[in-house]
Amino acid sequence: MTGTARSSEGLDTRRRKLLFRCWHRGMREMDLIMGRFADAAIEQLTSDELAEFEHLLEVPDRELLAWIIGEAAVPPDYDTALFRRLRDFNRRGEGTR
Repeated sequence: MTGTARSSEGLDTRRRKLLFRCWHRGMREMDLIMGRFADAAIEQLTSDELAEFEHLLEVPDRELLAWIIGEAAVPPDYDTALFRRLRDFNRRGEGTR
């Protein structure tokens, strides 16, 4: 897979930018983790969840990957319902479809 499988058509500017940022992280593994989750969820995220997602996107790739795969503890200010949804999405393999 080379990038998003979802069109940004119909998304507001904020969601379009987030979708793009998710697929252009820098580390290919994180592009796939964040991008696939965004493809599946971006349209349904609330304004508060979008803010949490933007906060997660500020975390360096290696650090965020360690949290997602369970190699490092997630700091309390990042251990949100949205983060757990992202982590579980990838652990269940939903991101590989």
